[in-house]
Amino acid sequence: MGGNSEQLTGPDLTQGIADSDLAEGSVLLGHAAGEPVILARIDGVVMAVDAKCTHYGGPLAEGLVDGDTIRCPWHHACFSLRSGEAIRPPALADLGRWAVLTESGRMRVTGRAAAPRPGRTPRRSPDPVLIVGAGAAGAAAAETLRREGYDGTVTMIDPDPDSPYDRPNLSKDYLAGKAPEEWIPLHPAEFYADRGIERVRATATLISTDQRVVELSDGTRRSYGALILAPGAEPVRLPVPVAEGGRVRYLRSLADSRAIIAAAGNGGAAVVIGASFIGLEVAASLRQRGLEVHVVAPEAIPLARVMGPELGAFVRRLHESKGVIFHLGRTVKAVAAGHITLDDGTRLDAGLVVAGVGVRPRVGLAQSTGLHVEDGIVVNAYLETSAPDVWAAGDAVRWPEPRAGGHVRVEHWVVAQRMGQAAARNVLGAKRPFTDVPFFWSQHWDAVIAYVGHAPDWDRASLDGDPDSLDCAVTFSRGGRRLALASIFRDALSLRTELEMEREAAPRV
Repeated sequence: MGGNSEQLTGPDLTQGIADSDLAEGSVLLGHAAGEPVILARIDGVVMAVDAKCTHYGGPLAEGLVDGDTIRCPWHHACFSLRSGEAIRPPALADLGRWAVLTESGRMRVTGRAAAPRPGRTPRRSPDPVLIVGAGAAGAAAAETLRREGYDGTVTMIDPDPDSPYDRPNLSKDYLAGKAPEEWIPLHPAEFYADRGIERVRATATLISTDQRVVELSDGTRRSYGALILAPGAEPVRLPVPVAEGGRVRYLRSLADSRAIIAAAGNGGAAVVIGASFIGLEVAASLRQRGLEVHVVAPEAIPLARVMGPELGAFVRRLHESKGVIFHLGRTVKAVAAGHITLDDGTRLDAGLVVAGVGVRPRVGLAQSTGLHVEDGIVVNAYLETSAPDVWAAGDAVRWPEPRAGGHVRVEHWVVAQRMGQAAARNVLGAKRPFTDVPFFWSQHWDAVIAYVGHAPDWDRASLDGDPDSLDCAVTFSRGGRRLALASIFRDALSLRTELEMEREAAPRV
């Protein structure tokens, strides 16, 4: 995430290249003024933008061109090649644009260029817009309102004093001690002030859809013209006794991650309860901090339900090769000061206990409001709830996923961001169904697993390649129909699969 430390490669584009060196629909990596730049030729027009994704610095030259856009191979952010504009999360900012001069059969970059920004006027402008939640969905919604030309009042309501921030990093590099805390905020504080986005540090306690009012824990009331609910999810708590002096920690917020880091500073042994993605990422991060780490989980193969037996077994081997000790087929019976007891009577020393056994949607506010709630806030294809002028997005939402054939709820960072973006546009009258393909990534030591699609119930998992060589893909299908793809360092395949699934689900005009 920390910027460009690579040596510049490719031609010096300020010196120029032959016009014939750049084919239609392709990109070429070079550099200008000491910075990596990509050239692209789309519909005969040559354009140049920065070569590094504004999310974690992914190499866009290795991405996928689709029309006049390019997608990052790492985490599937999408940008306009013409303007550099960030089109889809998890992009954090626009790409810089460069001027290109073509003459005498050669083209060269002449310097930075202004980015064209077409003026946008919303079809409707309800005022004010309140956003309950400042996580992935809430923050994306607030930013999108401004990008789309909305000039009314935008307020994000969230009690977390640190939000919005990079939640996925809390279990990965930040927890491992490899990412400084200044990387964690999505944007500096002035970003929101400059865009007129108000952040209120309070909890929404009551919604009156008749009066269009939200009551807050600080005693104030806020009226709304449109309301976006993005309450997110909360960790599932362990239903086991915790003796005096014992403590189970959970990881959801930046404060949680800080507390785990502080506890890890005492050294000794740590027990992670649950072999979920978060649990295993926490295990890897604590191991990198030098702790002895045990993982306790009821399943026989970690992640097998989601990733299939081959990838699940690989993930276990990888963690074991780094010293993580598994206790599979086991549950926790009790937690005490300095140790835990398993269901078979095994006692494990544990100066630090972290539970990662899943999350549940925060739906209390929606339920008390009388919204349709069923394992999440139920919305239609436009992310509208059962109440007028109330939308919802993120981990707490169940929406009609076109490939699944019914409503689903997905707890992924990028999905939440894209839902927030879609909800904001529909607040402004876009009336576009949300059809984005679910995507997430999970990091396990040197292996990064990218997952495209949604396959909660599959009858076939087809492995191609070798996980131990960090080069493979697993296709999940049901009844012969592809539902999802999990891959390790097959970024081009992951991007192509996402695009193909999008086209399968695109509304027919």
